[in-house]
Amino acid sequence: MYYLATIKDTLRVPPKRFDEDLREILLELARAAFEEQIDSDLGFIVAVLGAEEVGMGKIIQGDGGAFYEGTFKTLCYLPKDGEIVEGECTETTDFGLFVRISTIDALCHVSQITDDFFSYSANTGVLQGRTSGRKLSVGDRVRGKVIAVGIGNNNIRVGITMRQAGLGAIEWIDKWKEENEARRKKQKAGEVEEEIK
Repeated sequence: MYYLATIKDTLRVPPKRFDEDLREILLELARAAFEEQIDSDLGFIVAVLGAEEVGMGKIIQGDGGAFYEGTFKTLCYLPKDGEIVEGECTETTDFGLFVRISTIDALCHVSQITDDFFSYSANTGVLQGRTSGRKLSVGDRVRGKVIAVGIGNNNIRVGITMRQAGLGAIEWIDKWKEENEARRKKQKAGEVEEEIK
């Protein structure tokens, strides 16, 4: 889930930049410090959008720079349990597939693809269902549900499932919708026929 967050921090402005616009310098420094970082509370910090407040600068003895406390508005991404996500398959392996959701590659284990048993062909890079014949390969668009999120110092690990109705490869979902619509039309036609009799 994308969301806005506020980060409060103190940044050092080097003396050679004292003649520049302070807000612009702090925004640039904040972007260099925070963007593409992972925070245990915020998740992945996608972008610093602006400097909201800038305090008075402080000078520390022995350092030529000035230190400014600022408040910065950020755009962050952190998947939540139960969230429905959609992305592109970036890798297939014998244990599952990786799906790019926003800035993270989530793992869908083979046991979480469908009720069917999926096996991997190293020659073609394809995961294929034994009974259904359904295939998954790099580049396929899929929809899944987040079932696990773990945040480490340098990464966010996400597990997804595609076992429920309305999840899986987009082409599977489209076919499922068409079949449901056809079933509803057939059922409705049957009800009209009953009324006529």
